[in-house]
Amino acid sequence: MQLISKAKNWAKSLKRDIVALWLAARDPRVPWYAKAVAGGVAAYALSPIDLIPDFIPVLGYLDDLLIVPLGIMLAIRLVPVEVMNELRTEATRRIERPSSRVGLIFILAVWLICIIFLALALRKLA
Repeated sequence: MQLISKAKNWAKSLKRDIVALWLAARDPRVPWYAKAVAGGVAAYALSPIDLIPDFIPVLGYLDDLLIVPLGIMLAIRLVPVEVMNELRTEATRRIERPSSRVGLIFILAVWLICIIFLALALRKLA
């Protein structure tokens, strides 16, 4: 049980750090090179596209378990400590914010429209 609890805490801190790095990439107090690394790592971590596809045995999860955490550690070391602490606090606040039902409805509507257009296009081809 303790191992599962530690894994959950690690995952929460990882999520918080990714959001904090995304904020760091936009913060004027962060040097340009740290912004570049932080933005790249945050974009890669949040992207649905992997460097190594997950369907490749063992190697597929290598980027999720090794590359992303190492990138996060590097980016965190490049951002000034006091700025990173502020950004972590802001990231925690943003993560805990309730989700928007309007946003969910909008996304679902966009997907529904895409499906309808796809169905109409396939119907014309048949």
